[in-house]
Amino acid sequence: MTVRSAAEGADDPRTQDLKNALVRTRERIAAAAEAAGREADEVELLVVTKYFPADDVVRLIDLGEREFGESREPEASRKVAAVRAERSDISFTTDMIGSVQRKKAGSVARWARRVHSVDSLKLVEAFDGAATRALDAGERSTALGVLLQVSLDGDPGRGGLPAVELAAAADRVLACPSSLRLDGLMLIAPLGMEPDAAMSRLAHIHSDFVRRYPGAVELSAGMSGDMESAIAHGSTCVRVGTAIMGPRPILSL
Repeated sequence: MTVRSAAEGADDPRTQDLKNALVRTRERIAAAAEAAGREADEVELLVVTKYFPADDVVRLIDLGEREFGESREPEASRKVAAVRAERSDISFTTDMIGSVQRKKAGSVARWARRVHSVDSLKLVEAFDGAATRALDAGERSTALGVLLQVSLDGDPGRGGLPAVELAAAADRVLACPSSLRLDGLMLIAPLGMEPDAAMSRLAHIHSDFVRRYPGAVELSAGMSGDMESAIAHGSTCVRVGTAIMGPRPILSL
């Protein structure tokens, strides 16, 4: 995987496009936070770089971004390694935001700060073992953050746990304090549901969840099309791809 060098300059058209898109996105976040009576820095911007090349991530790092989201293995692990090699002097983090097969937990645990899409006890167990091995091998230095994915409609194609099953999964995460860290909840809004309705339901679920698990304050919700609604209902992390990166590139078959 080839990676763009900083020597190529910061004024190429792609860098300028990303810079302008970042400005627009941060303006949207700031306006939504102000409307909700919140501070803009309460909302983390996770730039979703799946399908895009490592040199785009390097461009974003050079523009000041440090938090990224990926959703496909082994694309993500190769990309993270390439970017770390190119920008070895800069610390950045990458989260796994997509569904994960248990057999890929081992590779994800080597590079992910946290996983946003944990939605079964078996997946918790897989990440417990994977993170333990990564810690023992020196491939990570901290516990793997876990966000439990919430399902509002029971659609298995979009993943997630119904609200009544969150406590069992949370308790299983808390049983692994050396390898896993319970950070909070995540939502991919159901198709066909109004964003405000979905985010309002999520906010109530999260409020109840935090009362039971006070440390699990993170709420990953909101993407390019619904970030304003998510921020209005308490999201602490918006996952933005298209609004920053542009249309998904056409991949060769």
